[in-house]
Amino acid sequence: MKFIMNIIVTTLAVIITAWLLPGVKVDDVMTAILVAVVLAFLNTVVKPILTILTIPITFFTLGLFLLVINAFMIILVTKLVDGFYVDGFWKALLFSLILSLTTSILNMFAGNSDKQSEE
Repeated sequence: MKFIMNIIVTTLAVIITAWLLPGVKVDDVMTAILVAVVLAFLNTVVKPILTILTIPITFFTLGLFLLVINAFMIILVTKLVDGFYVDGFWKALLFSLILSLTTSILNMFAGNSDKQSEE
């Protein structure tokens, strides 16, 4: 259930962020859902591998290289999902920052938190 709620929140965040940011286009809601699912998969599988491989540069940039990895993830999603467009690296970087902020705000309103529930 938590996974489905995270996909719904991320879908809404993708739609809101694409609406706010010129240079980003999402064709329809189904595309936004697909973007959320692909992004969840890439963040679970690919991002940890890239993070481990880039530890030296991440260390020397004081963690700022992680922003580059996030932008790369967005660019990769644009290649994998038809109907999702981002105009270049800088828009992808800005999209990832705004998406993170929007997702955090929506999770706060939805009652989703990273705290483990007491069950």
